[in-house]
Amino acid sequence: MKSLFLNNSKKVFLTLAFILIASPFFAQSAFEKFEGQDDVTALIVNKKMFELMSKVKVDVSDKQAQQYMNLIKKLDNLRVFTTTSSKATTDLKSTADKYVKSVGLEELMRVNDSGKNIKILVKSGGSDSQIKELLMFIEGGSKTDQTVLMSLTGDFDLNEIAILTDKMKIPGGDELKKASKNKK
Repeated sequence: MKSLFLNNSKKVFLTLAFILIASPFFAQSAFEKFEGQDDVTALIVNKKMFELMSKVKVDVSDKQAQQYMNLIKKLDNLRVFTTTSSKATTDLKSTADKYVKSVGLEELMRVNDSGKNIKILVKSGGSDSQIKELLMFIEGGSKTDQTVLMSLTGDFDLNEIAILTDKMKIPGGDELKKASKNKK
């Protein structure tokens, strides 16, 4: 009887351990379903691409270019999804809400400006400005406005984000600049 209990306990423990270890990997794939949708534009940049980009030679006198190169060495994954479809917007919002709850992101900033709702959430790193993950969701105020969902993972400083948004022309970059100024 005791041996049966121990075997079952081990199985339960191993199952729970697997779920806890695997959940971050499953969580990141939460947005993959949007990659093939006709009404959603997807931009996906993986760690390998960031590694290749970091090897590009830049003018050492260009401080902003140097900062940009230093930042991309710290990034693991960038996913940006944009749409003007109300159906896709609803699905993006629902998926983002579930994802935020599952990985425990904390709200950094929320803005409602003329019907445009902007949320920026983060998973903090070692210091106040150190970020492991940043999620931004922008929902437009009218039918012609674009909805943007951006997920950025790595080990970077929030103050460096303005450089990335400028160089890569990421939708919602102005909102990220405001957030980094507010966090200082």
